Amino acid sequence: MDFDELLAPFRYDYMLTALWVSALIGGVCGLLSCFVTLKGWSLMGDALSHAIVPGVAIAHLAGFPFALGAFLSGLLAAIAMGVVRARSALREDAVIGVVFTAFFAVGLYLISTNPAGISLKSVVFGNILGIADEDVRQVCAVAALTLVVLALKWRDLVLFCFDPNQARALGINTAVLHYTLLTLLAATAVAAMQTVGACLVVATLITPGVTAYLLTDRFSRMLGIAGAIGVSTGFLGAYASYHLDGSTGGCIVVLQTLLFLAAFVFGPKHGVLAGRRRRSEAAQI
Repeated sequence: MDFDELLAPFRYDYMLTALWVSALIGGVCGLLSCFVTLKGWSLMGDALSHAIVPGVAIAHLAGFPFALGAFLSGLLAAIAMGVVRARSALREDAVIGVVFTAFFAVGLYLISTNPAGISLKSVVFGNILGIADEDVRQVCAVAALTLVVLALKWRDLVLFCFDPNQARALGINTAVLHYTLLTLLAATAVAAMQTVGACLVVATLITPGVTAYLLTDRFSRMLGIAGAIGVSTGFLGAYASYHLDGSTGGCIVVLQTLLFLAAFVFGPKHGVLAGRRRRSEAAQI
């Protein structure tokens, strides 16, 4: 492959848009994934990423923006999970499984009955290469809002994720923080759906955070690492998808997974090899 061919993606406007939008969403998801990891909301992120699908279908039928429908659908699913969990003896993972699969099934049904209106493949797997200018503006608005909220409330959110009881003792309204984090998750899932699709949104909301968690014990550094992973894999994944002629979302998530595996094995403190060294040193004492 010659140099001119390596630069080929930068000659097309649709690829330039895909590159920077993927990097932007990847960075935002990376930052948010740190809070999801600390809070133990991996299943919640999975649920919201699937629960936005019926919102897309209903918004299309009603003539509303897709982002609005998806966002409201995600919030409704989160509220439904909270109500069922509070009024039953079911475990949280069971409630999440029932609710998100129900929402996802409703969304698939609505899309299948209106095949000319919405591309099921675009919703499930994403279509960043064909993203419209209006959707780009929506993605930028969601990213800006998420970054502003995280910048203003990150200390309170960190305390809420680490120890909500301590946060309440300090007079912090944890209920507001709970729904703030849920709202950011729902909004970011909507934005990321444009890039990687509903099926892979959960990976972008979890993998950068858990990878960074394996590499550092300081939360500020964790934010930096996760954000860098999100930006770099978003950009490189979109770039690689051009040359590989494959799914952009698939390329992004594969890159994130490879970085996670590297951290899992070679992490300086929490990696598998580091753990073996500590056990070997302890056995020699």
